[in-house]
Amino acid sequence: MTQEFNPFSVTVTTNLIEKIESWQRYLLTERRLSELTGESYLFDLKEFFDFLKQHLGRVIDVQDLEKLTITDFRSFLMWRSDQKIARTSMARGVSALKNFFRFLAREGIVQNDAIMSIKSAKVGHGLPHPLTVEDAQKFLELAQGMNKTSWEGYRDKALYTLLYGCGLRISEALSLNIKDVTQNPSVLVITGKGNKQRLVPVLPAVHHAIQLYLNHHPHPMPEAPLFIGSRGDRINPGVVQRNVRTIRHAMGLPDTVTPHAFRHSFATHLLQGGGDLRTVQELLGHSSLSATQRYTEITMEHLEEVYEHAHPRAHSK
Repeated sequence: MTQEFNPFSVTVTTNLIEKIESWQRYLLTERRLSELTGESYLFDLKEFFDFLKQHLGRVIDVQDLEKLTITDFRSFLMWRSDQKIARTSMARGVSALKNFFRFLAREGIVQNDAIMSIKSAKVGHGLPHPLTVEDAQKFLELAQGMNKTSWEGYRDKALYTLLYGCGLRISEALSLNIKDVTQNPSVLVITGKGNKQRLVPVLPAVHHAIQLYLNHHPHPMPEAPLFIGSRGDRINPGVVQRNVRTIRHAMGLPDTVTPHAFRHSFATHLLQGGGDLRTVQELLGHSSLSATQRYTEITMEHLEEVYEHAHPRAHSK
């Protein structure tokens, strides 16, 4: 991940870059955060230093971090708020900063507890936003024709089909290698949050989409990443999100249609089709049943809509 630190060179000193790199290694090895979460934390930290360079009018060094006050941190949050950053991203940013400063204190580099006084904005536990069955199917078909090269079209259709057909997180799907889907085509071994593994059955439609993509894969070696970008490296989540936005705009769908919406759709459609809560919990890799129970609220809303429109006594007084 070292190459990701290049953007910091314009905002912080070489000495501070070394501390950031040490923090990233700590997150991935000791804290065992996923690479995607580590990249998100890194993005938040870069935003902070971009602001700080403007705020202080100079390139930031380690000594500057010791002198920051609670006012400086609040100014950063106000700056992000003016950019219309979502509450979830704001909360994650505060978490990233607190984590970074705890690491610096632990390593005896900087001791500054001002950030610990900042409270994150409460994030509402809203319901997931799934696609309809019809929109999900149309999205998958449209994905194949939205890229410049045919293999990228097969790639995108295979990826979205995998997310929707198996309920994977985007980080789980993008971490797969070719051998993971060819050794046993009917079952995937997925490593989720906390390095917990689960078995996920692969539907014939998912297997078919992946096989079509593999027939066009530019580098079909077993150890190669399953989903690659135009340069042959593992595709970046940001590229996937951008491609989803393009298709979403073409279909006139709301902003809630993200890569993660396919996972929501998987769970919701399973429950609407009669799947039991425990099975869906296992397939999603949720550690607690309460995380899965949110989807029952969606299915109840769906049932109430059906009742209102179809039951002869629905509008009787």
